[in-house]
Amino acid sequence: MDKPSPLPDSAHLLDDLESIRQLLGDADLQPPLLTETVEQIPLLLEEPAGNPVPDGKPIAVKPEEDSQTRRQDTLLHLESELRAAAQMIMQDVINDFTPHIENEIKRRLDARIERLIKRTE
Repeated sequence: MDKPSPLPDSAHLLDDLESIRQLLGDADLQPPLLTETVEQIPLLLEEPAGNPVPDGKPIAVKPEEDSQTRRQDTLLHLESELRAAAQMIMQDVINDFTPHIENEIKRRLDARIERLIKRTE
């Protein structure tokens, strides 16, 4: 059997992912289950709960923003940028390792098939 090619030097990608995870504070978070996210998607027949019916009166907007609100907006923006960067890095890691995983699965399946064929003979 052919020997799988060595993995690319991806230690820096893993270090980047670890540092992003630490920055975001997501050490104990798990990805949501598919069933949880499916039930959160609203149906077309449902009334949106957060959208009040407009009554024709213009909504007054505060012209002055306090520094706390601006700071919070900046933090939210930075968090979204960090999450987007983390997703891009994770996709790069997945793209790097997918061929190696496929080769290993194929190699193991071929070996398993050979063992099964020898056992039936």
